Amino acid sequence: MATATLTSKGQLTLPKVLRDELNLKPGDKVDFVRDSAGSYRLKPANTDVRELSGFLSHLYKGPPVSIEEMNEGIARRMREKFPLPKKTRRK
Repeated sequence: MATATLTSKGQLTLPKVLRDELNLKPGDKVDFVRDSAGSYRLKPANTDVRELSGFLSHLYKGPPVSIEEMNEGIARRMREKFPLPKKTRRK
């Protein structure tokens, strides 16, 4: 069992064996997740972007959309929401 000591500033240094097992590097964040029994789990907050694939798929049930179609849709919506001011004519 690995043990960490709380400093007077409220900081913990995770033992190397835990850092290695959790693949934690300096600057990474760690979540303390409370379960229904009141215990806490240590969970790395450094998610690999590949783990997010399909994360929002429940929000869209249509056919796949290309990057170009997405960019066109975004540009169209931006033009609708933020139209360019009409040029004034000089007399």
